[in-house]
Amino acid sequence: MSNTTQPTAEFLAAFAEAWNRHDLDALMTFMADDCAFHATAGPDELGRSFVGRDAVRQGFELAWQTFPDAAWLNGDHFVAGDRGVSESTFCGTKADGTRIEARMVDVFTFRDGKIAVKNAFRKDRPPVATASR
Repeated sequence: MSNTTQPTAEFLAAFAEAWNRHDLDALMTFMADDCAFHATAGPDELGRSFVGRDAVRQGFELAWQTFPDAAWLNGDHFVAGDRGVSESTFCGTKADGTRIEARMVDVFTFRDGKIAVKNAFRKDRPPVATASR
């Protein structure tokens, strides 16, 4: 283990704030050079995986392309050693008007003070008729 400071709940809260600002450059400052992102959906057991900084950046961007108004609300974060969890309510509307509001978690693995793996999970709730923000 290196002498790098381990992430904290405040680190994860700042990461979540960058998601809500749709600030891709800020998000990437939290990520390790050899990072991976496993999306909530996709063809594989882990959903769709994006491996490496360029691919992860594209995967993050895809979230806003799919849900231009995406927001992660009511966040709760904790860290235990080299692992962490963020729980939130994901809200977003697709181009066809389909609105998703569901609780989700991100499970993180940290290395050298950065996020090495972001593994996202979301409840499979039917679309909602109206926003309940």
